Amino acid sequence: MSRKPPVDEKKRVNAEPAPAAVKVATRQAKPAVVERVAPPVPEPDAPTLAVDGRKRVIIEGVTPELDGGEFAVKRTVGDIVTVEADVFTDGHDALSCRLQYRKAGETAWQETPMRVLVNDRWRGEFPAAELGRYEYTILAWVDAFKSWRHDLSRWVQAEDIAIALRVGEQLVGKAAQRATGEDTRWLTQRASELTGQRDLDYRRQLGLDDHLAGLMERYADRSLALGYGKELAVIVDDERARFSTWYELFPRSCNPAPGQHGTFKDCEAWLPRIAAMGFDVLYFPPIHPVGQVNRKGKNNTLTPGPDDVGSPWAIGSSEGGHKDILSALGTLDDFRHLVQKAREHGIAIALDIALQCAPDHPYVQQHPDWFRWRPDGTVQYAENPPKKYQDIYPFNFETADWRALWDEIKSIFAFWAEQGVRIFRVDNPHTKPFAMWEWLIAEIKQTTPDAIFLAEAFTRPKVMHRLAKIGYSQSYTYYAWRNTKEELTEYLTELTQGPGAEYFRPNFWPNTPDILTEALQFGGKPLFMTRLIMAATMTANYGIYGPAYEMMEHVAVKHGSEEYLDSEKYQVRHRDFSMLDGPDSLHDFIALVNRIRQRNPALHSDPSLRFHKIGNEQLICYSKATAHFANVILVVVNLDPNYTQAGWTELNLAKLGLDLHHPFQVHDLLSGAHYLWHGPRNYVELNPHRMPAHVFRIRSSLHTEQDFATFDG
Repeated sequence: MSRKPPVDEKKRVNAEPAPAAVKVATRQAKPAVVERVAPPVPEPDAPTLAVDGRKRVIIEGVTPELDGGEFAVKRTVGDIVTVEADVFTDGHDALSCRLQYRKAGETAWQETPMRVLVNDRWRGEFPAAELGRYEYTILAWVDAFKSWRHDLSRWVQAEDIAIALRVGEQLVGKAAQRATGEDTRWLTQRASELTGQRDLDYRRQLGLDDHLAGLMERYADRSLALGYGKELAVIVDDERARFSTWYELFPRSCNPAPGQHGTFKDCEAWLPRIAAMGFDVLYFPPIHPVGQVNRKGKNNTLTPGPDDVGSPWAIGSSEGGHKDILSALGTLDDFRHLVQKAREHGIAIALDIALQCAPDHPYVQQHPDWFRWRPDGTVQYAENPPKKYQDIYPFNFETADWRALWDEIKSIFAFWAEQGVRIFRVDNPHTKPFAMWEWLIAEIKQTTPDAIFLAEAFTRPKVMHRLAKIGYSQSYTYYAWRNTKEELTEYLTELTQGPGAEYFRPNFWPNTPDILTEALQFGGKPLFMTRLIMAATMTANYGIYGPAYEMMEHVAVKHGSEEYLDSEKYQVRHRDFSMLDGPDSLHDFIALVNRIRQRNPALHSDPSLRFHKIGNEQLICYSKATAHFANVILVVVNLDPNYTQAGWTELNLAKLGLDLHHPFQVHDLLSGAHYLWHGPRNYVELNPHRMPAHVFRIRSSLHTEQDFATFDG
């Protein structure tokens, strides 16, 4: 059943919290960490106790916990969720600690023991086995039996041992009363044996028996157990949320004949090529009818010709709106067929959702109050001074009819999900209400748990992080504008090692139809290669505006602009396979890099990224590794697109699973060359006009031959 947002979200600043129907499942904080009970009636002048003082456990410092439990952290199917906490009590009594977890909607908790690491730090794990939302919390108590067992092993005087065994008889006997079935009989007998007639040492060994310890753990006395008081959450996404390789393509440019508008049928011919290059996500800009009113011409001019196709982001015309398809591309059946064909090639279709309208979008006539009207009686079009978007009307999210607007926007995502789309690239989500996204994404994921949302938000960091917290699966980043060694090291360390790593999944794009950086304009082929290598190996999710990147298109519309000359945003561009696959293309290089990504699991996630020192500011060195160093990748990149750069590495061998006293082999997966290295200092020299980077797979005598064979492809 659809949940309608019943609160006035026009009041988005310092507003009262939304009622339960709008609150999404990411907000589960409870009011207190300490379990509270009804206080006893105090005697005159006696202090009033608000807590049960017999519950002596302290639980704090829980990780992962995002903003006090207000938001969920993120994992993907198959991950192990590791939870840690500081758990301790007064005195020297032993504790038992359990990690409790369940799928959202279930009532019963599953639980697993937590173990002590060091200094009262405990750790437990549970599997993220299914898509959806999991909840977890912690339960702990002072464990009298564990304390007794520990002390029993240390007593040496017979009198002390005998007394301890009498105490043990009582503890085991009470556990027998809590037990069921055969366990009741066994524990009852063991209790009597602890104080029986057998030898004292024999009876002590009965008390230290592992089977007894297991049963006492199963039937532990939890009457004074203390819960953490918060039910924390983790959202478990499809694997493509963690590891995906994107190729952006304008379907209207897919026709093999010059000057002809492409169709979905034409796009199907691209699928084998895109799959062979190693891309598993094919992303389309909006595929809806394009507005006629104020349509833009080539290079964003205000004077379009009769054959100009306009910007696909100017959505809506007499043909329909956000749930319709531009007739020149084909029919809805054609689109469904394309989605199915893509799936057969291992490719998911990602669709751009841009919440804005052309002046002739049906919404403008049907719901005029969804837009801002100026004093002269015209609708306010989109502006980002000095840019003007006369062909686009933004929604007014402070309309009195905001509930209906939210419901309609949700229905857009639901409609395309019904057509088989599972990945949504959302245009400028930071200009829409946070509360709407939190509600909408949770609603869509209830019915489509494998849905993935990519936030196209190049904006202030706190805004980008808020979008990730409230549900966005992936996020665009500032990568395109991070060029120096210092910038890249600082930014990637923040993304992969900072607190945002629990919820912010970066997706690196060296170019987009909107972004042709100055570096790409003047860096030549070496720069295109290095930016692709770093995007593909620094983060597990990356993408390119495909044909333009393959052909290294680098001419801007004017000096100082990041807009392409003859931008595909405003015209059909003929994309010739013979050129894209020719000697002047990066086709083969891109395919090689993607093949390296696929074959090396170290590149499938981000947390293991570590930087290593190297004695040249124009060289950057970093590594990634899987658990137990079964697969280790070391990358060295020449950031200078013009000149050969050389330097000596200063590797952190521990981060590579290497021993100082053992040589190791590095296999360059780009060139096929092999080198034998020893220790942290090794010489590297890179000519950017030959190959501007090394992508090494490390082979060590500490690794097995099976490890090598697994990743040799």
